[in-house]
Order: sequence, then structure tokens, then C-alpha cells
Amino acid sequence: MAQAHSVKRYRGLMDWITTVDHKKIAVLYLAAGGLFFGIGGIEAILIRIQLMKPMNNFVSAQVFNELITMHGTTMIFLGVMPIIFAIMNAVVPLQIGARDVAFPFVNALGFWTFLFGGLLLNLSWIMGGAPDAGWTSYTPLSGSEYSGTHGVDFYTIGLQIAGLGTLIGGINFLATIITMRAPGMSYMRMPMFTWTTFITSAIILFAFPAITVGLVLLTFDRILDANFFDVAGGGNPVLWQHIFWIFGHPEVYILILPAFGIISEVIPTFARKRLFGYSSMVFATILIAFLGFMVWAHHMFTTGLGTIANALFSISTMLIAVPTGIKIFNWLFTMWGGRIRFTAANLFAVGFIPTFVMGGVTGVMLASAPADFQFHDTYFVVAHFHYVIVGGLVLGIFSGLHYWWPKMFGRILSESLGKWTFWTFMIGFQLTFFVQHFLGLMGMQRRIVSYLPNQDFDLLNLVSTIGAFLMGVGVIIFLVNIVITTKKPVDAPNDPWEDGRTLEWTIPSPPPEYNFKQTPLVRGIDAYWKEKMAGNTEMTPAEPVGSIHMPSATPLPFVMSVGIFIAGLGLMFSKDDFGNAFMNGLFNNYIVLIIGLVITFGAMMLRSLYDDHGWHIEPEDQDEKGARK
Repeated sequence: MAQAHSVKRYRGLMDWITTVDHKKIAVLYLAAGGLFFGIGGIEAILIRIQLMKPMNNFVSAQVFNELITMHGTTMIFLGVMPIIFAIMNAVVPLQIGARDVAFPFVNALGFWTFLFGGLLLNLSWIMGGAPDAGWTSYTPLSGSEYSGTHGVDFYTIGLQIAGLGTLIGGINFLATIITMRAPGMSYMRMPMFTWTTFITSAIILFAFPAITVGLVLLTFDRILDANFFDVAGGGNPVLWQHIFWIFGHPEVYILILPAFGIISEVIPTFARKRLFGYSSMVFATILIAFLGFMVWAHHMFTTGLGTIANALFSISTMLIAVPTGIKIFNWLFTMWGGRIRFTAANLFAVGFIPTFVMGGVTGVMLASAPADFQFHDTYFVVAHFHYVIVGGLVLGIFSGLHYWWPKMFGRILSESLGKWTFWTFMIGFQLTFFVQHFLGLMGMQRRIVSYLPNQDFDLLNLVSTIGAFLMGVGVIIFLVNIVITTKKPVDAPNDPWEDGRTLEWTIPSPPPEYNFKQTPLVRGIDAYWKEKMAGNTEMTPAEPVGSIHMPSATPLPFVMSVGIFIAGLGLMFSKDDFGNAFMNGLFNNYIVLIIGLVITFGAMMLRSLYDDHGWHIEPEDQDEKGARK
């Protein structure tokens, strides 16, 4: 076999630590996201138990503050985000006819930095107290005066490290989609999920630097005694809100746009129809992304921005309803007249539509500044947010996982268990959050540890808690489904739904290491469906069979991330008194910080100095050795 150099094949755990294969990195993202999603879910259950009855003392006020902070932070940054990245990694290169992402090494680095950032954040539970200033960490509450433990330090440094992974992942997907599309795949022939990934990655590119700046400034305030947000030192606490929400509102679209893309793939497949209004969907998505950066201060109507600012942000917020409405009607028109099959994947997709509309309607209510003065910081806002993120995003994720599971793992999830998952989760979700609208309108504030009896809050809170447990049951059924499916043989066909429309359904399930033996020639939108309608059973190749170049596995991304993790801990504890001369010497003299940076920059130097040309799979080996084990 002619190769650039001898192939270093790893097995077992080392295979996963060193992999740069986008399909394996997708599995890593899925496992890590599932872990953090589970942690965030447990935190949510504990919150609901505490609020199940008036004057409950299931947890203390301090622990409750830590739970609500960690639940929001974990779910948004560490739970749903990596699961979205898992689906992107698994699907996008296949949809555009590519053999991997543009920068496989950077793809691995993105995962490991995200994972170590998330682990650092969650270590706070056992290393002196979790962050307790709310998931938005508003100053001065998150300053050292009111949050005296290292909790908020774990938040600022953990999210900086995890955010670095997300940022470089977004840049990688932009480069991949711009440069690696198969011949014939113009932008207006890309599948909708690829489009939403592309636009989401662009939002990441512009939004994540804002939160990074904010987190760095808050770290400086807390650890180096700066005064960016300290009024006594000439700082401004409202500055943090502006920085946070300039990132925070686009973050909502970073989360929800991929779910829109998933729904736009699932509904046409199971309606046996083209997506209605494809070009309007594309431009609506671009418009949503653009307007998403124009609305951040609608989170700040009550901070005293003034009537003109409030009016402008009200109008721009309501404008977002227009492109979102276009999408809703396009999905409905796609189903209209179609031969719809209600598979588990399609149940989640169809259930997504009315649930997300509900979240959108309450969003328009909150966009009215005078109304927002009444709704602000009540459970009405909690209900709205969860209808968008859980009712929108999580239903979209469940739909995508059921839909692409056979492509990722070669096994089809149980349809009956999938439907049980849908109904238990959906009913539990509506029970949990629908009643919270009324709790909010009746005056129940968010982020309170308890409430007095006889305010008509008791029954609705009990219903909400029962619903939360039912959602938990739905997630457990899904996990049982995964375990049962894992024991089945790998026998999924190329196109297990028989109506697949895009390129990923043209190759084996799971795909071989090199994805496509020959790069396909794309002759129109819904490339595979077009070939089927022409009577072809497979894609026309755009190249002859030839030697396929592959990137080499490497442990360097893992090592670099470990170094960043050590440096983060070193910075955080640099001013602590450990009551031990040796530990004081290590941390107070920045030695731990320096060790971490040396590890990271040493690995970067190795990467720069050693020119690894990768290896090749020759034509005679492509059917046997090329297949992913």
C-alpha cells in the first residue's frame, strides 16, 4: 500500500482520544452532550422538587441558587450545544459529499477544549461551591463581594475554555461548507440542514468573541482586582448585561437554527415531498441570523434604557416573527397533500411546530416593553424560554437523533420506544411549562427558593413538578431504546427510510472511514431524490476510483486541552492560601498556570514542527480496510 507514511492505528480508548475522523468526533460530542444533559436534567428535577410545595426546605437557599445557575449554564453551553455539534459533525460532511471536515485536527481540538471546559465548570460542585449568580452571572452579584467562593471563577474560566472549542468548531464548519462541496452543489442546492449549520457557524463567529471578552473582563475583576463592572472603581455593571446579551440573544439562534434545519430535512422525507419554498427558507434563515444581532436589549427593558431604545428594540424583536413565520408556513405547506408517515422522528418534527409557535407568540408578548415591565423576572419568562429551547430545540434534537441514528451507527432505533419517548416527553413538557405562564401572570417570581402558601401557586407548582418527572421518564425511555438498539446487528441499509433525499443516504450505514469512494456529481437540489426520479439507484460519480488521502490520528488536541485545563485551575487558585507551603508555592507563584501553558504551547509547537502528510487508502483496500470498525 503506497502511503505518505506508515499508518499508526490505535485501538480501544486511545482510538477515541487520538481520532480526527468527523464521524467518531460526532459520537464523542454526543456522549459528552448526553452526560451534561443528564447532569442538567437532574439539577432541573431537584429545582422542581424544591418548588413542589410552599415553604419547602428540600435544599437550602444557597444550594438552590447554585442549582438554578448550573442548570441553565449546563443545559445551554454543555448539554444541547454539543448534541447539535454531534449531529452537525455526523451529517454535514456527508450532505455536501465531502470526505471529512476542512481541518480534522482543529475539529478534534474543538471537542477536547469543550469537554475540559465543561468538566472544569462541573468540578465546582466538589471544589468549594458551584457558581451561584444565575446562568447570566449579572454583576455586581457575580463580583467577589457577593460571590466570595470560586464558583463564578469556575463559570468564567470553564466557559472560556468550552467557548474556545465552540468557536473553532464554527470556523471549521464555515471553511468546510465553503470549500468542500461536491461538484455541482451550488449554495442554492445545499440541503437545509447544511444551510442552517453554515449560518449558525457564522453567528458563532461573531457572537462568541463578545462573551469571551465579557468573561475575560469578569475574570480580571475577580482574580486580578480590576474594576470593569465595579461602580466604586468607576466601572458599570450594566456593561456586563450589554456584553452578555450581545452574545446571549444570537446564542438562542445558534441553538434553534440547526433544529429548524433538522425539521426541514425530516418533514419532506416523511411527507414524500420537496420542501415547500426552499429559497424563501434560506433567505428567512439569513434574515433571522441578521436580526438576531439587533435585539439584545429586549432582555434589558427594565434597566432604564429610555423610551426610544426600548421602542427600537421592541420593533426589531417583533420583526423576527416574520421570517420565523415564513418557516412555519413552509413546513405546513410541505406536509399539505403529502403521504405523511408518522415515524418517531416525524412525530418529534411535527410536535415541534405548534410548540415552537407557542414560544414565539409569548416572545412577541415579551417584546412589548410596557408588557415586559409586568412579565419581567416572573415565571412567564421561564415558560417562554423553555417553550423555545425545550419545545423547539430539544424536540428538534430528538427528531434528528431518531432520523440519523441508522446513518451514524448502522442500527435503527425502536419505533415503538421512540413513540413512547415522544408522548411521555411531550405530555410532561406541556404539564411542566404551560402552567408556568399562569404562575408568572399571577406574580410568581423566578429564581426564588420558596413561596408562601395560599397564593394560588401551590397546585400549579405541583403539576409543573409532576410534568418534570414525566419528561425525565421520556429521556430514560430514549436511553433504554439506545441500549436495546446497541445489541442489534449492524444491518441498516443505505437509505433506511426509503425516501431519503440527500447525499448521506447514498452511502453505507455507518459510512466507511473515507465516506465516499468516489465524490458524487450533484445535478440538482435533493440530489439523491433527483437520481431516484431519473431511475438511477446510485449517484453519478464526479471522479474515477483513486487513492484517497486521509488525515493521521494524533493525541495532540487532547494534550493541548489538558494543558489549558491545568492553566485554568492554576489561574483560579493563584491567590488562595492552602495552609501548605508546597501547594502555596505551586499556585501563588503561577507555577501550575505556567505548567499548563507549557503543555499547551509545547503541543502546538510539535504540531507546527512535525509535518504530517497523512496517509492514503488505495483502491484495492477501499471496500475492506477503509470501512469504519
